[in-house]
Amino acid sequence: MNIKTDITKRQRRKPSAVLVILPVFLLLLAAANLMIGDEKYPLGDVIKSLAGQGDPGIRFMVMEFRMPRVILAVLAGGALAVAGVIAQSLMRNPLAAPDTLGITGGAGFGAVIVTVLFSEQSSILLTGAAFSGSIVAAVFVYVLAYRNGISPVRLALVGIAVNAFCHSGIQLLISRGSPNVNSALIWLNGSLWGRSWNDVLSLFIWCCLLIPPVWLAAKPLDIIKSGDAIATSVGVRLERTRFLLLAAAVILTAASVTAVGTIGFIGLMAPHIARRLAGVESRILIPVSGMVGSIILLLADSAGRGLIPPVEIPAGLIAAVIGGPYFIYLLRREAKRSKT
Repeated sequence: MNIKTDITKRQRRKPSAVLVILPVFLLLLAAANLMIGDEKYPLGDVIKSLAGQGDPGIRFMVMEFRMPRVILAVLAGGALAVAGVIAQSLMRNPLAAPDTLGITGGAGFGAVIVTVLFSEQSSILLTGAAFSGSIVAAVFVYVLAYRNGISPVRLALVGIAVNAFCHSGIQLLISRGSPNVNSALIWLNGSLWGRSWNDVLSLFIWCCLLIPPVWLAAKPLDIIKSGDAIATSVGVRLERTRFLLLAAAVILTAASVTAVGTIGFIGLMAPHIARRLAGVESRILIPVSGMVGSIILLLADSAGRGLIPPVEIPAGLIAAVIGGPYFIYLLRREAKRSKT
């Protein structure tokens, strides 16, 4: 066997190996997250709880508090990562993310309006406000960026501007000194604490509705990455496809932010890590990015619970601590590439 053939076979095996290893690692990490907390439970007790057996108190804690939290981390991390793949592919920009589209800022603005201005608010009202804010922000971005079609550069610039406007509005509302400011800040930092099965169900439905169609659109997504002219020449309905994929990214991000608060950088980091693991083909990149995003959020949540117990650091802050330096690294790498 010559070297070229061997390299080709190893390249072909690599995504397959990743698609086996990542789910196993994700499952082990989820099991570990069920074990840790204010009280650490042995794996045997966790397994008994999952089977509906064992100590009733432990079973209640595992099934009603820890299990929804773990599943929500898997769903939210995966949804944000898939939205990141869409954003980076459509904008043809490795630094693009759901934040770039103004979605995260819009959701935060909507939630803070309700939290700060209303003394009493239900979870349904908060959820509706966050979701509505993200959709309104995304519509503004799309409308303002549309000039005889959507330019990736224009879309990114308008998205950054809308996101900055939303964050300015958030700071203005917080500076009013409302007694509900602490609740708003906790939500803005992104936290999985206190989440319920209702939060899980809502996000699960959106993921089931949107992620499979996005995966089925992997081929046109790959073609769009090659450029608008090439996509049009091979028959891709460019504006329609771009609009539908952007809508999927917007709703996935909105649903995630509504469920767990504003958690940044996952949509930026996960696709880059996935490309290093499994290449750039969207058919493989989408599921691998989803699993990487889930792993990142699970790690951030477990670190937030385990670093200085019993104090819990919001997962969004941990993700920002990791994502900030990674973003700087990406900026430096892109700057070096542009010089060569």
